[in-house]
Amino acid sequence: MTETSPRHDVAGLTQFARDLCGAAGLNPEKSAAVATTLVESDLLGHVTHGLALLPRYLEDVANGGMTKAGEPEVLRDRGACLSWNGRRLPGPWLVHKALDIALERVGTFGTYSVAIGDSHHIGCLAAYLTRATERGFMMVLSSSASAASAVAPFGGITGVLAPDPVAAGIPTDGDPILMDVSASITTINMAGTLQKQGAQYPHPWVQDAEGHPSTDPKVLGQGGTLLPAGGLDHGQKGYAWALMNEAMTQGLSGYGRADKPTGWTASVFLQLFDPEAFAGLPAFLRQTSHTAAACRAATPRPGVERVRLPGESGLARRRTALRDGVALAPGIWDGLRGAATKLGVALPG
Repeated sequence: MTETSPRHDVAGLTQFARDLCGAAGLNPEKSAAVATTLVESDLLGHVTHGLALLPRYLEDVANGGMTKAGEPEVLRDRGACLSWNGRRLPGPWLVHKALDIALERVGTFGTYSVAIGDSHHIGCLAAYLTRATERGFMMVLSSSASAASAVAPFGGITGVLAPDPVAAGIPTDGDPILMDVSASITTINMAGTLQKQGAQYPHPWVQDAEGHPSTDPKVLGQGGTLLPAGGLDHGQKGYAWALMNEAMTQGLSGYGRADKPTGWTASVFLQLFDPEAFAGLPAFLRQTSHTAAACRAATPRPGVERVRLPGESGLARRRTALRDGVALAPGIWDGLRGAATKLGVALPG
């Protein structure tokens, strides 16, 4: 994006995305969930996981890679925990549906957990968090792409794991802390974006097929792999994190690598916490707010203006976009225009 990028009205852009999903065959409820989640990603600044994904989602609807209709299959429902076979239904719709149930039940159980196997891609994990934090709940959301093997285990050069992101929304007495990070240094979508731009990584975040560190995203198409968080130096940390993530998402949902899936599938684990079931919300906020204030007050290192909290910049971008409109990178708008032409949907003003 540049300072001269056109800004789009958020409501109009969301309706445009809903119209595209509807024209592709998704019902209004599923269309709304996909559109709202992808636009929310762009509002927060997660541009690789926002509307940039919509043309690919629509292609998957057309070719059968995404299931258009129906409900998830309930595998277990034990009151405080629930597991589904997502049947490759739209990921944002499945996560919002699971979160609806969690928000209803967490007051009874104190914590609530949902595992979803064989969902379609769920987009940006951070886009879901404020639905929980604005109600005073803490939320943790993990996802893994069990058909992807772009990340090498620490010490290896063979791709085995996925980037394995985890997000958490933590209420404070001000803005919530919103974290969304991967067990790999970088992501597959970022690699694709850099390749389109002809750009390099700022640091050696990947390795080539022989295990040599590299800044070139093209090595991923030549047998190279993403490095786990911590890189060649401390990558055992990201490696361990990825194993835990895949156990929580694929193991608890019962669907993952052992099934040898193909296509754009995700395994998901969502957990909600009600602080009132523990020491109480006031006690929770006292602790989280104290730590947040201490981090902000920390002396910045040379060259750093001030210490920020995870999600702080994204929430500031969101407020600006809601007021002034959201700017999309030219490549994203070109993809949406192409999808609109194909589906016969009018472009927004």
